[in-house]
Amino acid sequence: MFSGQIAFEPFRHEQGLRCQLFCPAATDLHLRPLNRNDTEALFAVITANRDCLKQWLPWLETHRTLADSQNFIQFSRDRAEANNGFISAICSSHSIIGIVGLNYINWENRLSGLGYWLAETHQGKGIMTIACKALIDYSFITLKLNRLEIRCADQNHRSAAVAQRLGFTYEGRLREVEWLYNRFVDHKVYALLRRDWQF
Repeated sequence: MFSGQIAFEPFRHEQGLRCQLFCPAATDLHLRPLNRNDTEALFAVITANRDCLKQWLPWLETHRTLADSQNFIQFSRDRAEANNGFISAICSSHSIIGIVGLNYINWENRLSGLGYWLAETHQGKGIMTIACKALIDYSFITLKLNRLEIRCADQNHRSAAVAQRLGFTYEGRLREVEWLYNRFVDHKVYALLRRDWQF
C-alpha cells in the first residue's frame, strides 16, 4: 500500500494506484488524468478562482476561454504521451478542484518538479499534501526517480508549507527567476531525494 492515501490513476497505467484516503471531509478525493470532456469543468474552476490563482501563477492572463482550457488539456496529454511528465486533476465528488503533476521528467538524471494548485474553497484541509504524497510515491516507486523539486515564489507561503510538510529540504533561492505580470519574483527551491522519503 502506498502512503499517498488517495486513489490515483496515472495517465499511462490503466489500474493506477489505489489507496485509502484518511481525510473525513473528502472521502471521495481522487486523482485522474485530464480528458477532453473536462474542458468546461476545468475552465469553470479556473474562472471561479482566477483572483486567488493569479497571485502566484503566471498563466492566468493567457487562459481566458474554453479553447485555452482545451489546449491545456491537449498539452497535458501530449506531455504524458511523450513520457515527459503528466498532469492530474484533483477531484472531489467527481468535480475538479485543482491540478497536480510532474512538470517535466529528466530521465537521464532521474529528476522532476512538482506543480500544483487548488481551488480556494478547498485550501487549508490537507488535500494538496495528500495529493502530492501520492505523486511522490508514484515518482519514486514506479518511475524510479531519484529527486523531486518544488519551486515557488518567495512569498507563496502556502506552497512552501506543502513542501515543508512533505519533508522537502530548502536548498536556496533563485533571484528574480519569474516574471509575474508586473514584477520579477524570486523562487524558493525545495528538494526531496528518494533515500529520504518514508514510503
